[in-house]
Amino acid sequence: MRFGKTLKNSIYEPWASNYIDYAKLKQLLREDVASEEEGQDWTEDDEGRFVEELVNVQLEKVNAFQAETYKGLRERTSDCEARLEKEAGSATKGKEAAVQSHDQDERQDERQDEKPDEKQDENSQEDGKLQNVLKELDGITEEINELEKYSRINYTGFLKAVKKHDRRRGSKYRVRPLLQVRLAALPFNSEDYSPLLYRISTMYSFIRQRMNSGSERTKSLAGSKSGKETYTSHKFWVHPENLLEVKTYILRRLPVLVYNPQTSKVVESGQSDPTITSLYFDNPQLALYDKKVEKASNASSLRLRWFGQLDEKSEIFFEKKTVKESGDSEDSRFSIKEKYIQPFIKGNYKMEKSLEKLRDREGTEGNGVASLQRGVEDIQQFIKDYELQPVLRANYTRTAFQIPGDDKVRISIDTDVAFIREDSLDQDRPCRDPEDWHRGDIDRLGIKYPFSAVRQGEISRFPHALLEIKVKDGSNKKTNDWVSELMSTHLLKEEPRFSKFVHGVALLFEDQVNSFPFWLSDLETDIRQDPETAFQEEQEKKAKHVEDQTAVGTFLGSKSVPSFKAALGSPAGKAATDFGKRASQTGTEDVAEEADSDDETDEQTQSAPGVLSGLLSLSPFSNSKYARAHRQGLVQLPPGVREPGKLIKDMNPVRVEPKVWLANQRTFIKWQHISVLLASLSLGLYNAAGESNNVARALAVVYTLIALFAGAWGWWVYIVRSRMIQERSGKDFDNVIGPIVVCIGLVVALCLNFGFKYRAASEQKGHNDSSSQILGLLDLASGNASDWTTAIHQELR
Repeated sequence: MRFGKTLKNSIYEPWASNYIDYAKLKQLLREDVASEEEGQDWTEDDEGRFVEELVNVQLEKVNAFQAETYKGLRERTSDCEARLEKEAGSATKGKEAAVQSHDQDERQDERQDEKPDEKQDENSQEDGKLQNVLKELDGITEEINELEKYSRINYTGFLKAVKKHDRRRGSKYRVRPLLQVRLAALPFNSEDYSPLLYRISTMYSFIRQRMNSGSERTKSLAGSKSGKETYTSHKFWVHPENLLEVKTYILRRLPVLVYNPQTSKVVESGQSDPTITSLYFDNPQLALYDKKVEKASNASSLRLRWFGQLDEKSEIFFEKKTVKESGDSEDSRFSIKEKYIQPFIKGNYKMEKSLEKLRDREGTEGNGVASLQRGVEDIQQFIKDYELQPVLRANYTRTAFQIPGDDKVRISIDTDVAFIREDSLDQDRPCRDPEDWHRGDIDRLGIKYPFSAVRQGEISRFPHALLEIKVKDGSNKKTNDWVSELMSTHLLKEEPRFSKFVHGVALLFEDQVNSFPFWLSDLETDIRQDPETAFQEEQEKKAKHVEDQTAVGTFLGSKSVPSFKAALGSPAGKAATDFGKRASQTGTEDVAEEADSDDETDEQTQSAPGVLSGLLSLSPFSNSKYARAHRQGLVQLPPGVREPGKLIKDMNPVRVEPKVWLANQRTFIKWQHISVLLASLSLGLYNAAGESNNVARALAVVYTLIALFAGAWGWWVYIVRSRMIQERSGKDFDNVIGPIVVCIGLVVALCLNFGFKYRAASEQKGHNDSSSQILGLLDLASGNASDWTTAIHQELR
């Protein structure tokens, strides 16, 4: 389909006047008339009119409309949040009142029971308000989808227009480089709608819970947890000049691994990185490409992948990946021999031999047989339904970084990336033999990068390296810190939606596609960034993220609202590999939060902050971050930065949130509760022991001393922490000496109690009935003491 018809079919009627005027641009190019035949040459005035219309009129019109519409959507979203905040606030106040006075709750329930009609009317009014907000959110969501389609179709229109211009007038004038630079500077083709969608999704969840739960208003954002491990993926481009610095930074934290389909082991000295080849499938209409670019639900991709050269008898894998509407992905994967690939694609081979071998190993009831059979049938039916054939080859060299046996962080760097046409769409000049599944001129001859023998127009070499970071959800803070530090550096260019398949098809099948990915405009720009500029952009990004998080947390009644403090300086002029020390020198963190060094001793200390570090926090040799920073003395400040006479946190009046004081009071009350329990235990044991049982009375005294220590310790900790809160101290609040002393004292007393009673029972065995009765009473008292002691242990834990 020609792009003019595609544009006409994609127009959203309320915004029809704000789309690119593709017909006018074609008219200015004189594409519909034979101007040259009439003697009308293309002049500088014609070129000026076309560029003026393209860049200063059409591009500015589209960009202004996108920016205005997105701003309006954010304002409408904020308005919905404000309306829901009132509902959430009323529910929160009701909960607080219920906690403060249980009697008032009972009286309120009685009044509500007396007036059921009034309560029903209030619920109906609330549901009506929620329904209105829900309709507004539906409208916002629909417009976000249309705005994303609007941006993509206009972006494609501009690229199509300059392509026509350069094809017809390129001998004198070329406009595409100018347009690519201009597109890269405008946000309409690179806007990330994810933060806004997150806010809307949170409001949808809040409304559903309020409407479905009746009087029980649950506002938890935590979704259902499944046993399946999930990862967060981050994709970047790396300029060749920055590649070595990035690798050395990663090597300080992760070892290099051999990336192969069999296993992962530490790379041996002198061993080169493996080459990976991926053969992607699509049909002549490029339907899979269109679904991937449009982010359609259940968009699937299919590829063959192998490591090294094909003549090395490498294991070949069929891989299918489907992205569900919920965002989860479903994968099918199995290995296949080279000689069976073409019959499999044709539908003449259904992996009978592999299934038979697997059935012999596992038996008829094995899960592997059923799983393999489902995968084979699924992929074969997928090829048949879409009439798929190999269309694109992606070849690259991969360097993988991962700690063996630890998959919290996995990093891969792909270099020497090349995309090659593998199709047979042109019957006159097919790139691949239609009766074969791959290009024999490349695989049989063993051609390697840069594939000089491949014809121009059939190959596209990617100018940068590709970096992908996968972090397991729930990883510890130290892991996330160094990964975040790497991702925020100026050495990387973030491209979160990049896809090798989409990129290769967009460049090599430019005439056949009517939609382009947004990142194409970045290819014509220099992705190297100035450290100062990159630092400022990162600060603005973090501030915007915190703003969105705060907006969500306010109406949900979140207990913790994220905060952001702008850094005092930038890392300009510093060595890029000195990431670990940048925080303290630039002011991005306080001295107490200085980034840990990477030497072995420090890493071991940080990875085991157990009882020892808690005990040391009270001594002059404390190992906490605050103590280590204090022992290091003054930090050497960079040029132009002087030490402030007074910290910013001390310039304003001390204002502490009530929940901080209440938390300290709750801890004090817990200690007094433990003290009362121990005192009750000692009193009961003392009274039940009798005058002749000196052992039980001595143990009662021991329990009394422990109770006194618990009460005194709780009071002392309360006073110390209150003073630290008032002074806004940066010292550590944790202190484990008190709990350890109480626990050890109770364990020793309990063991002694059991030992003495066991010995007494053995010595008095065979005495008269009266002595047996007294012993029974003492055993009963000691048993109760043991039960009380066990309860206190559980309370301390």
